[in-house]
Amino acid sequence: MSFNKTVFLPVDPDAAFALITEPERLRRWKTVAARVDLRVGGDYRWTITPGHAARGTFTEIEPGKRVVYTWGWEGDAQLPPGASTVTVNLEAVDGGTTVQLIHEGLTTEQEVGHAEGWNHFLERLVLLATTGDAGPDEWSAAPDPIDELASAEASLAVAQRVLQGLKDSDMVARTPCEDFTVDGLLDHLFGSIASIGTALGVTVPDRPTASPEVRIAEASQVTLEAFRARGLEGGLDMGFAELPATLVANILNLELLVHAWDFATATGQELAVSPVLSDYVLGLARNTISPQMRGASFAEETLVDESAASMERLIAFTGREVAGI
Repeated sequence: MSFNKTVFLPVDPDAAFALITEPERLRRWKTVAARVDLRVGGDYRWTITPGHAARGTFTEIEPGKRVVYTWGWEGDAQLPPGASTVTVNLEAVDGGTTVQLIHEGLTTEQEVGHAEGWNHFLERLVLLATTGDAGPDEWSAAPDPIDELASAEASLAVAQRVLQGLKDSDMVARTPCEDFTVDGLLDHLFGSIASIGTALGVTVPDRPTASPEVRIAEASQVTLEAFRARGLEGGLDMGFAELPATLVANILNLELLVHAWDFATATGQELAVSPVLSDYVLGLARNTISPQMRGASFAEETLVDESAASMERLIAFTGREVAGI
């Protein structure tokens, strides 16, 4: 069985090729995180939605015309990485480019599921190419099932959406984090992610001159991929102490989701967070922030109405004022 669909994009073939191959553009319509080695024989890993990563190898590449890659899912015995093939053909037409996607090597059941997925994401691709913004992906909002790593990936999706909205003039804005401007908080967030990556044994890339979204996305992708490969068992040497891996994952969740709120609040952006995610991360926060941490890493919990949403209660639990939400 195979899936075959063609859509029209109002951009030239080179721009269309970039949209389907470059991590920064893939994150805007198809993936939460993306690693791409764009050469024949090179591999890729795309976190399509939290908890679900596709992997494969590029077998044909003709910039602006065609790309072919193998496809499968991490941890899926029925369709493992490399088990099927995706071909994307680009053709220049009047006013833009047609994008034909063919997914071969699927069972009947797999074709049904992948058709739903490709239809969803191709619709987002068309929206991005047409309007410049595909919007937040509802499929990444509420992981099911959810665990510490799936929630961290969902939190990353939220954070990246806010980071994409930052402007150069926002860098000097004060944030709800005492003593931090937006620029300073970006350095802090990168440092936190990089320290976790180092503990996981990977080198975290840093491009300070890249956009805030690219800088944090690249660091997070490397760190989360390493965390996925390692798992949540045992402890991690964080340099200052060995911590349970689950606790380190909790910290990563808080860094991504709470600081996303900080950036949004500082720059007047709307923060879209599913209650499923904020409920879960609030639970992680309660298991992470001990009374001994108050006054040092976290201020005292602030008060909110009992009817407040879980995101507001999470923010209050970290010691931030939420009256302006």
